[in-house]
Amino acid sequence: MFANRVLSGMRPTGRMHIGHYHGALKNWIRLQEEYECLFFVADWHALTTHYESAEVIEESVWEMIIDWLAAGLDPARATLFIQSRVPEHAELTLLLGMITPVGWLERVPTYKDQQQKLSDKDLSTFGFLGYPLMQSADILIYRANMVPVGEDQVSHLEITREIARRFNFIYGREPGFEQKAQAAVKKLGSKKAKLYEQLRTAFQQEGDEVALGSARELLDEAQNLSMGDKERLFGYLEGSRRVILPEPQALLTETAKVPGLDGQKMSKSYNNSIFLREAPEVITRKVRTMPTDPARVRRNDPGDPEKCPVWPFHKIYSDDKTQQWVQEGCRSAGIGCLECKQPVIDAIIAEQAPMHERVQPYLDDPSLVRSIIADGCERARKLAGETMRDVREAMGLSYT
Repeated sequence: MFANRVLSGMRPTGRMHIGHYHGALKNWIRLQEEYECLFFVADWHALTTHYESAEVIEESVWEMIIDWLAAGLDPARATLFIQSRVPEHAELTLLLGMITPVGWLERVPTYKDQQQKLSDKDLSTFGFLGYPLMQSADILIYRANMVPVGEDQVSHLEITREIARRFNFIYGREPGFEQKAQAAVKKLGSKKAKLYEQLRTAFQQEGDEVALGSARELLDEAQNLSMGDKERLFGYLEGSRRVILPEPQALLTETAKVPGLDGQKMSKSYNNSIFLREAPEVITRKVRTMPTDPARVRRNDPGDPEKCPVWPFHKIYSDDKTQQWVQEGCRSAGIGCLECKQPVIDAIIAEQAPMHERVQPYLDDPSLVRSIIADGCERARKLAGETMRDVREAMGLSYT
């Protein structure tokens, strides 16, 4: 709403595997070409479930960032930073906690689900209960209007929207708001001011969502308005309150789900992963030893690709012609399992070749990675500081 700004983050889990690449990183790399993007390492979030093994977090942080750079994230196009290096995240989490009902946090779908899945851990902690609130702060502090999610994750973003809505309702009641908003309209210039009023009327009187979108675009493009005036005019569009924290929208993205080498979810803990920047001989060995359709005991036994753990890899890595070759050859026993696996091996090695080349300067000089993150954290702190200034002022905490 305030800018075409995308925000997303990952917990530091160490080396990235091809599931991370096709599930998120590949999409991030595309987004950085289209929008202003901020991507962060969610190290505080890692502590919500792994507080007892904090010693592994630091190493995992740098391993993950190196893999991001190897995959193609470009620090000249996107801001890369570490959550804990921007302490404003914690401040906004605390302040939003003052207005967020506990019931909202308890009803988050993953709250009870994760407690059951991680029953060996004591997750009856304030940090675990509050992790959706911290996620909301992560997004709202940058006034990001787009968060890339899959369709199954849209509901997780709704609590962020509810918190932003509640904050604006409570703290957007600015004295003399209407007069200040009308003064801000005049700053648009006579032509744009007239258009803004027409669009505002169309939305408020007729519920015209297209008019609302057009008015928001007009404000986004306005160069001569302060952030405070933009906030007022966004709020003036929809009612009589200032929009201090804009509600983020879900940026629906298609992501490929990559299973592990054994058909389960790909995970380091299952020892079934192909990591980014694997040596070609390691990739070859891992794929060649994958299990296949149990019906193919002997070379001349026909099989069914749908029952084979290798087939999902063909759906990601092989073109239509190769997939047809697999379907026909497997069902007729015209090809053996090692033959079937070779196109997948070749495709994964080819995909990772530029990653090896891209990462070498960072392996030769690790200080380059530290510099990239230091610059990213500085940029993130500047944006976060602007939001916190407005939040403190709205909550009566800006003392003079």
